[in-house]
Amino acid sequence: MPDPAPTRPAWWGGRGHIGFTLVVFVVLASLDNAAAALIPAMVIPVRETLSTSSAAIGVLTGTVILLSAMTAAVWAYLGDRGSRKRLLLAGTAIWAIGSGLSATAQSFGQLFGYQLVVAVGLGSVASIGFSVISDFIAPRRRGLAMSLWGLSQGIGGLSGGLLASQLGADDFRMPMAAIAALGAGFAILYLVTFEAPRGWSEPALSGLHADPSIDYGYTIEPDQVPALARRPTNRWLIAQGLTAQMAYGSLIWVPLLYQEKVIAEGYSIATATRVGGLLGAIFQVGALFSVLTGHLGDRLQARRLDGRALISAVGILGAIPFFLAFLFLPLRGLDVTEGAGTFALIPEVLAEVVTNPWVGGAFLLAVVALAFTSANSPNWFALISDVNLPEHRGTVYGMGNLANGVGRSIGNALTGGVAGVIERAIPPPLSWALGLAVFQVWFLPTGYCYWRAAGTSPGDIIAVRSVLADRGRPPGQTLSE
Repeated sequence: MPDPAPTRPAWWGGRGHIGFTLVVFVVLASLDNAAAALIPAMVIPVRETLSTSSAAIGVLTGTVILLSAMTAAVWAYLGDRGSRKRLLLAGTAIWAIGSGLSATAQSFGQLFGYQLVVAVGLGSVASIGFSVISDFIAPRRRGLAMSLWGLSQGIGGLSGGLLASQLGADDFRMPMAAIAALGAGFAILYLVTFEAPRGWSEPALSGLHADPSIDYGYTIEPDQVPALARRPTNRWLIAQGLTAQMAYGSLIWVPLLYQEKVIAEGYSIATATRVGGLLGAIFQVGALFSVLTGHLGDRLQARRLDGRALISAVGILGAIPFFLAFLFLPLRGLDVTEGAGTFALIPEVLAEVVTNPWVGGAFLLAVVALAFTSANSPNWFALISDVNLPEHRGTVYGMGNLANGVGRSIGNALTGGVAGVIERAIPPPLSWALGLAVFQVWFLPTGYCYWRAAGTSPGDIIAVRSVLADRGRPPGQTLSE
């Protein structure tokens, strides 16, 4: 619901205020992904400090992902019924508190419990934040805007991995305390953000929202949820999340794969943790192509209503051979300073990308693979907005995010287990490369789901546009007027 105008200053809801609001949402979306990325980038330090195993840490990260996705579905539904601003503030406070407590953990059991608190809070930011962002962006630019929002989350995960691998190489608690402080600080900014009415950017509702005396008024009802799950395009968008995230969930272990490759070159655990984290971050450059693929989705969608789904299908399937080559490419001739700190290692690792053909080859393969898969995220976000009414978008995103979380937790947890089993016969890093490679097969059914969504989305989009046009028509106006 919009904030009451009489109690707000003149600048409330203006262009500058909206820009400020978007920045706050983007930063907090980045921070919550950074919080989720900490432990996977500190597997070795956590394992050594708390006397646990990589498999146990894999179960922890998988559980956090799953619980976050489960709670996201609940947060999303509540957001479609009431004030999203209050819920986002509460969720951010919860994950910040959980991260702060995690920094005090003295046993793996304590860390596990505190991370469950983090998971509950993380569920709110993605699902409710998606609903809010979709209300600010006009349909013709959804792909581009969603690519920037998704990219901010990717940058957050990348930043979290960097923070963890560098600051946490010797003490895993320091990154957790830092991210908790940042989350708490930025959460305060929620208090002065603008809460846009639902459907605020829809062209069909522009006349309605221009009149402050008229309230859009529609919220989700419990009996509408089953129908949303049965909508053809929603089914395929939710299903692809399960399979795609089983593959993506395994890729969260790429920093560990490269840490093991560095150890195999004769370096210490601390140096390997830092170098592996830096390489993992550098390899993420390909994700920047999401801005281009989101824009291409907008352009193609303007010409044909199945455009976003087709681009996503091509991107997912095209990435598979490049991911496989990236995982198995050996790391040889690495030349960095043993025991050096992060600032000394950064130029050395960057130089290796240029001068070492093995590192440079891995970089190119990763960039191409991620450039292909970058089509997935922005067009998936945009499609959910295209085929659902404003008051339903958060809930459908929550459903999709739940499927994503189930798939991601399975891929995340089982990769560690599979690699552990393989390690009995084959030592790391090859055991981890094989473990990750097994899960790339799940990109095949993902491409099929998008192909089916290309067939169903035009009809669902037309139906949504018709309802919005009817709701945006002034009272008493007929269809012919």
